Amino acid sequence: MGQMIPTAVAHIAPDGRLTARKRRRLMLEMTARRVRPGAGSSHEFLQRRTAVHSWPDLRQILDQIDWVIVGGVATRAFMPERMTKDLDILIRGRDRQEVLIRLQEAGYQQTAELTIPGCQLLSPEGVEIDLLWGDYPWLEEALSRPQTDPAGYPVLALPYLVLMKLAASRSQDMADISRMLG
Repeated sequence: MGQMIPTAVAHIAPDGRLTARKRRRLMLEMTARRVRPGAGSSHEFLQRRTAVHSWPDLRQILDQIDWVIVGGVATRAFMPERMTKDLDILIRGRDRQEVLIRLQEAGYQQTAELTIPGCQLLSPEGVEIDLLWGDYPWLEEALSRPQTDPAGYPVLALPYLVLMKLAASRSQDMADISRMLG
């Protein structure tokens, strides 16, 4: 019998990096191996979509600008709602000045720069907002086809949200992917 190569090793490219496609496949394989039907939450619970936690409504402030909610709040469109400390929104890089001006005029205060392209703001009510901007190859398509969460807010469609969470690769992001794709 030949030596078996562990699945994770089989997905590593010769240069030692994982492509997004290989990372996604690896995540799905890991989830399929670990998750057993009937374990954990009921099917009814997993199908539940709620908007129990309220977040600042940016729809009027950002009228005529394409934007979507990403991160933990966006996941409530695809899985049961979970707690998160801030609202993450994604815009085009070229729109950042206009968005910042509008938010500041509405009483939002910029509090920090992020380690990724973006900044943190505080709403007049004290809610943290992470404003992220980018020029991802898929961004135009994603912004032109947002989905909505149970509160009616625009959220990043599932395929793009998975891409962002794979890129972040934190344990919470991996757990979110597993539950959303579950």
